[in-house]
Amino acid sequence: MSGDPDSAADDGWGVLGELPGDLMMWVLIVSELLVFGGALLAFLAVRAGDTAAFAADQALLDQTAGAVNTIVLVTSGYCAAMASAARNVDRRDTARFWLYGAMALGCVFLIVKSAEYWSKAQLGIGIETSPFFTFYYLVTGFHALHVVAGIAILGAVARFDGERNIEIAASFWHMVDLIWVLLFPIIYLLG
Repeated sequence: MSGDPDSAADDGWGVLGELPGDLMMWVLIVSELLVFGGALLAFLAVRAGDTAAFAADQALLDQTAGAVNTIVLVTSGYCAAMASAARNVDRRDTARFWLYGAMALGCVFLIVKSAEYWSKAQLGIGIETSPFFTFYYLVTGFHALHVVAGIAILGAVARFDGERNIEIAASFWHMVDLIWVLLFPIIYLLG
């Protein structure tokens, strides 16, 4: 699949061939969104059974850290979009600059999330403390692994920076952003 809209009909994928990047990356993105969507639905279903306990546990979260991480990831998504916009051969150094920016902000996200986990550990709060914290650690931890994978992908693409590679990496990174934008209000703010 070349990513060229004129060749989409030739590759047998029809309208799917017109998606930016690579079809298999889109399969991965959709499958990951379904996994996280299922986890959030399970969280909401269990929460509905004991809203008071979930609210009490939620009050122990650092909403400021969650909000900072939201700003950090949205900004990193902007960096990935700028890298994708600058992916042509004449602007490859600019694209690399934006990829490194997205990577750096991904690292900031992980530092803030690690500080959150550390503060909970200091309070004796772990994955087995309550159903709320089981979901909190599993869902945010799985997301953090996606951030790590995204940083690795962005780093590899900064090194092997073909137009298509940049577009595929940016698509993956936008999925990471989108998932956090869904996680933050449901886990941190839902009253």
